[in-house]
Amino acid sequence: MSLQATTQRAWSPLFQLRGVSRRRPDASGEPVAILDHIHLDLAGGLITTLVGPSGAGKSSLLHLLNRLDEPDEGSILYQGRDLRQWDVVELRRSVGLVLQAPVMLPGTVEQNVGAGPRLRGQALARERAVELLRLVGLAPALLERKAADLSGGEQQRVSLARTLANEPRVLLLDEVTASLDPGSARDVEELIVGLTSRLSLTAVWITHNLAQAERCGDHLVLMAHGRVAEEAVTAGFFAGPATEEGRRFLESGKEVHP
Repeated sequence: MSLQATTQRAWSPLFQLRGVSRRRPDASGEPVAILDHIHLDLAGGLITTLVGPSGAGKSSLLHLLNRLDEPDEGSILYQGRDLRQWDVVELRRSVGLVLQAPVMLPGTVEQNVGAGPRLRGQALARERAVELLRLVGLAPALLERKAADLSGGEQQRVSLARTLANEPRVLLLDEVTASLDPGSARDVEELIVGLTSRLSLTAVWITHNLAQAERCGDHLVLMAHGRVAEEAVTAGFFAGPATEEGRRFLESGKEVHP
């Protein structure tokens, strides 16, 4: 059974993007669209993978979803409410971001895992820290270790535990396995799929690895040139893309990730 078939989840929109554009200046100072009038619904309770060539706008879109950046045009709704109406701290608790290269804060694993609650003036109970480590497949004995001394795979798990300490509803995942060796990458991949199912989380996951997208995703969004080129149920896309752009991308991706 594929990872994407491990659970049945409801298709209801959690994010709604309407006419979203983002521009940045080029070398000459002229504004260039990196996102071009995006209309997109991102379903709650599913893993949606964002795929596409480098420069397609995937990370730019992801950063809009918890207001690390703001659109120049259009609107984004989260749980039916405009993102601009959300308190940013509250939004980022609910919509957590995990990066490709995990950033460990100075200090121990326990201090890293408790960083979010600490910012809110709360202390993370030791029992909760132990629970979070176990949830991401790490031994409680690691709490006393310096986070900087861990392996890349262990640091990514600590990064996930730190995000989960905020009790998010959504995980934004930006190439979270790309810097790991194949074995560690597969372990983290299976961990994320298991966590989304167990905790009823939504995930929006950027990946350049089409085999990973096929294994893990429920829904797929192909981006190109700052726009949505195709979106589909994952199994349907890999059975046969509906667009010529999708067909070309799938063939080129198979050469890289057979």
